[in-house]
Amino acid sequence: MTLRKFAGLGALLSLVMPSLVMAADEVAAPVLNSGDTAWMLTSTALVLFMTIPGLALFYGGMVRSKNILSVMMQCFAITGLISILWVIYGYSIAFDTTGMEQGVVNFNSFFGGMGKAFLAGVTPSSLTGPAALFPEAVFITFQMTFAIITPALIVGAFAERMKFSAMLIFMGIWFTLVYAPIAHMVWSGNGGLMWDWGVLDFAGGTVVHINAGVAGLICCLVLGKRKGFPITPMAPHNLGYTLMGAAMLWVGWFGFNAGSAAAANGTAGMAMLVTQIATAAAALGWMFAEWVTHGKPSALGIASGVVAGLVAITPAAGTVGPMGALVIGLAAGVVCFFCATTLKRKLGYDDSLDAFGVHGIGGILGAILTGVFAAPALGGFGTVTDIGAQVWIQLKGVGFTVIYTAIVTFIILKVLDAVMGLRITEEEEAVGIDLALHNERGYNL
Repeated sequence: MTLRKFAGLGALLSLVMPSLVMAADEVAAPVLNSGDTAWMLTSTALVLFMTIPGLALFYGGMVRSKNILSVMMQCFAITGLISILWVIYGYSIAFDTTGMEQGVVNFNSFFGGMGKAFLAGVTPSSLTGPAALFPEAVFITFQMTFAIITPALIVGAFAERMKFSAMLIFMGIWFTLVYAPIAHMVWSGNGGLMWDWGVLDFAGGTVVHINAGVAGLICCLVLGKRKGFPITPMAPHNLGYTLMGAAMLWVGWFGFNAGSAAAANGTAGMAMLVTQIATAAAALGWMFAEWVTHGKPSALGIASGVVAGLVAITPAAGTVGPMGALVIGLAAGVVCFFCATTLKRKLGYDDSLDAFGVHGIGGILGAILTGVFAAPALGGFGTVTDIGAQVWIQLKGVGFTVIYTAIVTFIILKVLDAVMGLRITEEEEAVGIDLALHNERGYNL
């Protein structure tokens, strides 16, 4: 009787087990999450909105009227150029993990493989994310928008004096040799150089802002000052555009930071909150610092403060708490104000629209303070238990990025200058780039 029972049980199990195995396989299979997908689609659109029209208006309003179209066109041209380079090889350089191994430093720690070149293997059913919950095509486009805005930010440093043809070639090479490798080192995962160091960069403080800011500084030093700088007045011609652009950047930045959670979850919600807090604090910090120093607050000042706060909170958005964000924002507003005014004046470099003073300095400050306020002991949500050790790691990441970006950018510019020349002629500069290079005017009265 007992043997018969076991035989019956065995027969039953033989019938049930295949179903159980199939059920387990079905549970384990990645399933698209429509909520995460919807949020990432929205975030992608918001980040693209930051460049066109946000950055185009922000920068366009700050130049002289004879150069407004040149700056806007550069933003549009970069958007087109980087989009194509990203799908041909940029995504692969940044995120292909072939040959990478945690704790092992090799070529692939710096530079991704070519397994994803021309988006090989990407189909409508390809999923990715923290738990493979949304289409890889969406992730590719989301990261493409980061790759677009980073070189576009550099435009602010050399505005009103670089040839359009030289700008296009420079941006293509710089994207290939600087942006994509830095993104790979920071974000690609185990085996990436700065990933293995433990550098915290939630949404691009190192990859985007320090990278672009330092490149911008090298650009304005290599090209030299605009004709007449700093004696000839070069006031912004339309601060209304600049304020509208800053507002678009502020709104779009929620996609930048909250979208970097790669899911519609609590991390995204907190990233949104701390982004708002830091930006508001920086806007007020810059405004009051300018008010005390110069006697009056300005529209350009508060717009610049907004961007400084957005920049500084970017690396920290996924790990700091509300009060940490408040401190980071206030610090960014005040520090960036003095760097974009007093420091620039004292050192005499012509960073036309303060790409280095806001993005470079703000990114460095934010990256370092991330190591402090990501600690749960100071209200953060990271895993930092030793603040001093994490700050040292952040400093290593900042130092490496500054040195690598500065050297490679300098070499690219010098080679291009020798081959084709970087700068427009004095006559073209006097006429304005809009008319001299594009045969158009921003305003026809």
